[in-house]
Parts: sequence; C-alpha cells; structure tokens
Amino acid sequence: MVEKGSVRHKEFIRISHERCKMYNINYNQIYSNKILDEKELFEKMEENRELVLAAAPIMNKIYDFVKGSNFFSILTDKEGCILNVIGDEEILSEAFRFKMIPGAYMDEENIGTNAMGTCITENNPIQVSAEEHFISAYHRWTCSGCPIKDESGKIIGTLDLTGYSEQVHSHTLGMVVAGARAIENQLMNNKLRSKLLTEKKQQKLILDSILKGFITADMQGFILSANSFASELFGCSNDELLHMKTSNILKDWNSVYKSIKEDSSPFKKDVDVISKRNILQLNLTVYPVKNQNNEATNVILVFDEVKKQRKSIDSIMGRHAIYTFDKIVGKDANFLQVINFAKKISDSRSNILIMGESGTGKELFAQSIHNYSERSNGSFVALNCGAIPRNLIESELFGYEQGSFTGAKAGGNPGKFEIADGGTIFLDEIGEMPLDLQTRLLRVIEEGTVSRIGSSHERVVDVRVIAATNKNLKQEVENGTFRKDLFYRLNVLPLRLPSLCERKGDIKLLLDYFMDRISKKLNKKKVHIPLEYIEKLVEYNWPGNVRELENYVELAVNTEMVPDIHVLNFEESSNKSIKIKSAANVSSVLSLKEMEKEHIVNVLESTGHNITQAASVLGIGRNTLYRKLKEFEIEC
Repeated sequence: MVEKGSVRHKEFIRISHERCKMYNINYNQIYSNKILDEKELFEKMEENRELVLAAAPIMNKIYDFVKGSNFFSILTDKEGCILNVIGDEEILSEAFRFKMIPGAYMDEENIGTNAMGTCITENNPIQVSAEEHFISAYHRWTCSGCPIKDESGKIIGTLDLTGYSEQVHSHTLGMVVAGARAIENQLMNNKLRSKLLTEKKQQKLILDSILKGFITADMQGFILSANSFASELFGCSNDELLHMKTSNILKDWNSVYKSIKEDSSPFKKDVDVISKRNILQLNLTVYPVKNQNNEATNVILVFDEVKKQRKSIDSIMGRHAIYTFDKIVGKDANFLQVINFAKKISDSRSNILIMGESGTGKELFAQSIHNYSERSNGSFVALNCGAIPRNLIESELFGYEQGSFTGAKAGGNPGKFEIADGGTIFLDEIGEMPLDLQTRLLRVIEEGTVSRIGSSHERVVDVRVIAATNKNLKQEVENGTFRKDLFYRLNVLPLRLPSLCERKGDIKLLLDYFMDRISKKLNKKKVHIPLEYIEKLVEYNWPGNVRELENYVELAVNTEMVPDIHVLNFEESSNKSIKIKSAANVSSVLSLKEMEKEHIVNVLESTGHNITQAASVLGIGRNTLYRKLKEFEIEC
C-alpha cells in the first residue's frame, strides 16, 4: 500500500502525470475518452458477472459505513471499466454529470491520473487527491483505489471509494484495501464452493448410476443421505427417506448396530427391508465409517439383489421449496385466516402478489403455497430482484444463447423461467425490477413463452408466478416506476401478510418456538425470559418483524442472558452508545485503531461491560475481545 505523502507516493504521482502527457490527456477534459454503449456494457457485465456478484455485498457494507458522508464506491474490471457504482445521491448526481457511470473507462490512458487507473498501472493500492489528479475537473475528488486479484496474483478489477477532496484521510485507503481483500476471498470461496458442488454432483451421478441402494446413516440410525436407487427400492422420495430412521426400513437394525459396535469391520448379510408396499429380501453390505480413534461414527449401507420389482420414480430437477404451512407458527385469528386463504389459492393457476413488511415471511409463504399445490413436485426457483445488478437480471431471468456476447458459456445458459418450467418462480422485491425488464416479464406472463438473449426461438414454459414486495406498488404505479399492466397481471390474487405488531398474541408463542429451535441448533441451554420482560417484548413495535424476533432470541441463547430491551431499538441505541461516526466526522481526528478502540469502548458501555454480550454485538469471540482489551489498554 502506497502511503499518501511518502516519497514513493509522490514519485508515483509524478510518473503518472508524465504518462498522461504522453497519452495526450487534455487537462481541461471532463469525460473519459472511452464510454461503452448499452450492448457493449451488457457484454462487459456478463464477462465480469462473478466479480460483480461477489463485490456487491462488500460494496454495500463499505457504503453503509460512510453513508451520509458524501462518498461513493466504484467497482471496475481489470481495464478500469466501471461495472458498478453506489453512494450518496448528492455526490453521485455530480459524478454522473462527469459520466462516471458503468461503461466509462477510468484507466490513465482515457481519463488521466486517478486511484483506479493508477493502481492498475502501478499494481499497488493508492490514494489520489485534489491536484494529484491530472485533469482539473477531478481536483474536487479524493479517491482511494486498490487492485482486486485472482489466486495467481493477476489483476481482475479495482475497488474505489471517492469523496470530496477536503475529506481525504489515510484510513479510507485502508478500508478500501480491506474491501478488496474481502472480494478476493469471496471469489476464492465461490470458486472452491463451485468445485465442491461439481464434485458432489459427480459423486451423486456415479452413485445414482449404480443399480444398488446406497444409504448413509449415523450411529443412532438417522438417515443422512441416499441415492436414487435406494429411493426406488423403498418406494418413497429421497426427501421422505431423509426423514426416516434405519429402523423404519430395516427390520433387523438392532442386530446390524450390534455387529458394528462389536467389530466395526465391513460385513455382509441377508436382510428383510420394509418398503411402502411389502417386505423385500435383499443382501446388505455394511461399511462402518471410523474417526481417528477407530470408533464407528457413521455407517454406509449398500442394498443389492432385489427380489421384487422396484418402484420407479421421476427425477426432480431444480431447487426445492423446504417450507410448508405446518411449519408456520401462529395462532392469531387474522393470521390463521391469511394461512387459510393462502391454502385456498395454492392450486390456482393465477399469479399471486404477496405484500408485507420486511421480515414477515414472504418467501416462507411462497414456498408453502408451492408445496401445497399440484406443482409441489416441480421446481421452486427464487430470484431477488433487488439483490442482483440491473445489467444481470435479464440474463438471470431469461437466459442466453452461446455466442450471444463475449464470455457467454458454451451451449448457452437457461434462465430462471426455463428452470422453473412445470413449477413456480418466486420474484422477491419485484418493485426493484427495472422498467424495461418489466415489459419483457409482462410478455412472458401473457404469452407463456420465453426467448433467451441472442435467440429468436420462443420456448413454451408453464410457470406459476408468485411475486413479493414490501413497497406500495399502487403508489409506484402512480409514480411511474412500475408498469400498471404488470401490476394488474401480478395482483390477481393479493396476499397481505400482517406485521408482528398486528399479531401480538403470537409473540410469546414465537419466543418459545425460536428458543427451542435455536437452543437445539446451537447446542446451548434455553434462556428463561421473565413474564414481566415478555410483556415489554409484546409492547415493542418490532420493525424487523419475525426476523428481528428470531435474531433477538439467537442473541439471548448465544449470550446466555436476556438482552436489554434497548438492543432491539437499533436507532435509539445507536444514538445513545454505539453509533459509528461517519468518515467526514472522524477523518481529521481518528486513526483506524483509534476508531476501533472507541467503538469497543462504546459497545462495552452499552452492554454494561458484559464481555459475552459485547463480543456478540461486535461479532467477535470472547478471546478475541480480551486480546483487543489488552492491546488497547481498556479496563473492564
């Protein structure tokens, strides 16, 4: 990292200015010399899809830290082409007037010295402020840029944070460097996850291709996995098998278990197994899975030599919905009416629009409707329209053909509508969908056909659409941000979910439910909440609804105590104790370490110097917090 004001930094700026003169950059120019048109930008976005998706949540976190301080964050590709921009409206409007927009190239050859272009050239994080920029129009900015690299060290993009020049501070560059490293880690994790998923699919394909039944179970007999042939053998779905115990299908499980415990060596025996229709005589091979102490922890059961004709099952492709109506907790009369209405409309072919505040369980209801319908054996495909960059939504929804743009996959890629054929597509945050894509979505809904990008071929799809929003779409229609005809197409069967404040009678029930579930999941004791405190929780307004209540219970279980009521009111507690100061307020006062120390002190004060609760609020372990207290010489 090149420290601002250092000899090395000054030399980088001087050499960069010399390059700008060689490139014939005009000191008085305002716009980049290279800005992509819409088609070129689409191809660029598709080429960098993985980078854009990995960077989006990290850019949001950085922006949340400086929100309201007139900063904006930029992501570019390896050539300096802007891929994504987020920030405060006032400074963004000014930046857009300079055409600092997606598709604009910020490399030195097109716009002169700046943090993004110069950090690519120098292969180093760098901060460029005021007159250090070559063109005069950028003298108002201070920008901190850092290269983003792949596992081989090759630059694949840059991350930048830009504000007004009077806000320049070295800690901003440190924040950007941390963000770039986080993006690199996310890309690496995504690559490893993709590799593991591919290997897992390959292993499953191999197992599914073998005409033997494979079942994995723990030593208590709970079934952990099963291949397709095992499902056929026992005449049930894979999901049903995973909810069974070995004793449900194997008459002599106790004998098998005893043999494993006595010897823990592989063995074979003839057994009777129980299918849905009758009892089958099969040969069983048992392979114990041992830990480092040579103790059997799991067991692999291989069933062979089928004596009866097997039941065939259809292969179900795509994502599955896991929630059902019986998993929805609530006894409030109005809420039960909502559930009953949702059940009644489940089998309708009409579209559903689920409305409700954040945290009320819109996707839970969407999945339950799907599982209650005749489409339950089909795919349930969800897409959050507000979480994917605008340039990628179209290809995510409708897919693309091979060669339709640079970087397109060989053979093309199906969209969500194709994947959901025969099932349900859930469009969350539908109010965030761009207007031009609303037109394409309306056509798919009206005609029941979809065409991939780069193709004139229309594919017929049978998809039930469930949309959800926390916005007032009628108001959005009046504002001109949502198509009226699409609204009426989606709002055929409106389903409004009540906020938690509208079903206060369910709060005690939900507290008990989450306490039981979370304590088991975390293997921790339940926390007793006194009746008088429950009354306070019932009176609380719960702006985050059921999700906020669940988070509160998880905090209680993790800290093994009842959190103070003020931790629920984030806005109030932030103003009182742990509010993070904006970059503009602290840039001339605190270093990164000082900011960290002050934040820890504030959190300790807000939690009454309770180490366990403070560590939970900070998102770190107790031992880590103790090290921080020692490092910063904080008395507790």
